[in-house]
Amino acid sequence: MQPLDDQQAAARAWFEQLRDLICAEFEAIEAEAGSDARFEYTPWDRADPSGEHGGGGLRGTMKGKVFEKVGVNVSTVGGVLDSEFGKTINGAAEDPHFCATGISLVAHMANPHVPAVHMNTRFLTTTKRWFGGGADLNPPLPVAADTEDFHAEMRAACDAHDSAHYPRFKAWADDYFYIPHRKVHRGVGGIFYDHLEGDFAQNFAFTQDVGRAFLSVYPKIVRRRMHDAFAPEDVAVQREWRGRYAEFNLVYDRGTAFGLKTGGNIDAILMSLPPVATWA
Repeated sequence: MQPLDDQQAAARAWFEQLRDLICAEFEAIEAEAGSDARFEYTPWDRADPSGEHGGGGLRGTMKGKVFEKVGVNVSTVGGVLDSEFGKTINGAAEDPHFCATGISLVAHMANPHVPAVHMNTRFLTTTKRWFGGGADLNPPLPVAADTEDFHAEMRAACDAHDSAHYPRFKAWADDYFYIPHRKVHRGVGGIFYDHLEGDFAQNFAFTQDVGRAFLSVYPKIVRRRMHDAFAPEDVAVQREWRGRYAEFNLVYDRGTAFGLKTGGNIDAILMSLPPVATWA
C-alpha cells in the first residue's frame, strides 16, 4: 500500500476521530443504564494479492445492556483490485490501484423499541476521488417521532451544503435499502450518497457533517426509548425483522461485497449481522 497523501490522511484522521466520539457516547449510554460494558478493539492487517501490505483497520465491538451488539470499524486499505471486480469500481477500470478509508457502524439494540442503525462514510481513491456513505434508521417497531427526528437531522446536514442534497440522497437511500425478493424496505430510510467527486474540501465538509448529524440525533433516540417496556411478542417481531436485515446485507449490500472482494477482515465485514435473528 502506498503512503497516504494529504487528502487521504485527513479523511482517515476524521474517521478515527468520529469513531472515538461515537464510542464514548455509546459507552456513556451504557453507564447511564447501569452497565459497565465498554468497547473492545481488535486491530487487523490486510494482505494485498500483490504480496504487499494492504493496510488494515481497528474493529471495535461492544455487547451491553442497551446495545446488544454494536460494531464500529475504521479501516484504511489499498493495493490492486482484481481486474474483473475493478471494472465495477468508479475509476478502477483504467488502473486497478486503489485506496479506501472509512468508518462503518451498525448497532443492534436489546430493547426492540430502540431502532437499530447503520452509518458509514468513506473516501475512495482510484484514478478518481470521491466520498460516499450515509446513515439509515432501522426500527423493528417504527415510531413516527423517531423517524421524523432522524430525517430532520439528516436534512439539516444536507441543507447546510446544498438544498438539492436531501431529496436526492433520501431517494437514493429509499432505492438502495430495499429488499427486492421481499418487496420491502430495510428500514425507514435516511440518506445515501456515492461518487461525490470534485471539490475535496466541500465534499469532505459535507461528509463530516453527516457524521456529526448522526452523533447528534441517534443517541437522543436511544435515550428516549431504551427504558420502554416490551413484551415477548415485540422481541419476536424484532428477531424476524433482523432476519430481513441480514438478508439485505448478505445479498445486496455493496459494502459487504467490496470488503469480501478486497480481502478485508471477515469479522469486521460481517459485524453488521445481528446477534440473534429468526426466519419463519
